[in-house]
Amino acid sequence: MYSRVATATIRGIQSVPVCVEADVSDGMPVFEMVGFLASEVKEARERVRTALRNVGCALPPRRITVNFMPADIRKSGAGFDLPIAVAVLAAMGRLPHAVLDDVLIVGEIGLNGVVQPVHGVLPMVAEAKERGIRRCIVPRANRKEAALVSGMLVCGVENIGEVMRLLEDASWEKYAAEEYNIEETQPAVLPDFSEIHGQRLMKRACEVAVTGMHNLLFVGPPGAGKTMVASRIPSILPPLAEAERMELSKIYSVKGMFSGENGLLTQRPFRAPHHTVSVQGLTGGGRIPQPGEISLAHKGVLFLDELPEFARETVEALRQPLEEGAVHLVRLGGSYVYPADFMLVAAMNPCPCGYYPDMQKCRCTQTAIHRYLERISQPILDRIDICVEAPALTFGELNGKQNEETSAAIQKRVAEAQDIQRERYRKEAFSYNSQIPATKIREYCALDKKQEQYMEEIYGKLQLTARSYHKLLRVARTLADMDGGGRICDRHLEEAICYRSFDRKFWER
Repeated sequence: MYSRVATATIRGIQSVPVCVEADVSDGMPVFEMVGFLASEVKEARERVRTALRNVGCALPPRRITVNFMPADIRKSGAGFDLPIAVAVLAAMGRLPHAVLDDVLIVGEIGLNGVVQPVHGVLPMVAEAKERGIRRCIVPRANRKEAALVSGMLVCGVENIGEVMRLLEDASWEKYAAEEYNIEETQPAVLPDFSEIHGQRLMKRACEVAVTGMHNLLFVGPPGAGKTMVASRIPSILPPLAEAERMELSKIYSVKGMFSGENGLLTQRPFRAPHHTVSVQGLTGGGRIPQPGEISLAHKGVLFLDELPEFARETVEALRQPLEEGAVHLVRLGGSYVYPADFMLVAAMNPCPCGYYPDMQKCRCTQTAIHRYLERISQPILDRIDICVEAPALTFGELNGKQNEETSAAIQKRVAEAQDIQRERYRKEAFSYNSQIPATKIREYCALDKKQEQYMEEIYGKLQLTARSYHKLLRVARTLADMDGGGRICDRHLEEAICYRSFDRKFWER
């Protein structure tokens, strides 16, 4: 007999529909599986055979063939176990065929028949809904995650026995999970800027960077508060839109870091990988390709503390994602695209010991300082729009009694300036000043004749590149938007120049 079951596999963060076909016929006893399978899928044959025997459904001594369509897409992951088991049982006549129509099935099976959770359930169920499927069977541990897709009847099961009873009796309501009301979930409380005393310049730079979604670099001695300030940037970022929440939740689901217990993710991510992270850990990949740290920071902040301590090839891997907002991986099994639209925030010391230019503390030679700074290439610096010094705190600042501005007040101003940008770019493919392409710079960052002469002098004096010159204009455009969205003024250009990225001559003073 013949049967078929609908399931899915993950490619990047997208779900690809897969049909599992099973045929049980007379012939030499054999269990064959075909369809461009990864090793873990091939191993499902023994898992399914043993699990079915242990629940009292031993396979008959007949020829069993399982096919996975389409055959040109590599199938990986352990989520095919349950679809294989159901398809084989239906082909054996143990389950009705009609009940398998319009059902998505996914799950891993242990040798005792227990259904184990799998990664990527959220994008699988969301894609199945788009195809018109309205029912799904998932592991019990994944049912809250799957229930986030509205309009889908989600049934969570613990073992093969429950699956058989569900399909034999069509008792969907008994195993159905409750749908979430996405709007009821509340965001967690984040660290607030009011907790930081002093460092007005750093706070100002954070507000400018978030307003235009510019990349940001802090340079200062140890203990100046660079990490503290960076960790509070998410508190002034605008809330996630519903589409962004779903996209971000899919990434975390594929990575196995999303449970669905509290609904879709509500907070913009803040990822701070250690400087020993590998290129693969940062950008993604692996034997079974998975998102890296920069994709986990999608729509949020990627914080690289002690930037020069990262391996050079690791930092250089950020070049393309910073330009394109995505990671493109090409592997033997196919091509994968992971979203990576993040705000890069980095922190570093000005020298190996951290105290330059305070010559009372710093004992580094000029050669040592240059060698330290050269660990970061100019192309990476050109992609960082704002660089700001983080001076050491004075005792008066540390013990200040005045009330500091809250993150809520800063976020309100950020939201107003971003509304100006969205309105200006409503007909464009971008939404923020940091994303203005070079071809649109003259249109959106127009200067008068006097300002052009001034910038010509700055271009030669600071030895700017085309990219670094354009980023100055983008930052100036953001500063103008923070003042109401009018024309770029001289003060905006001057402040933008103050935020320029450092170079070796900048430190020789």
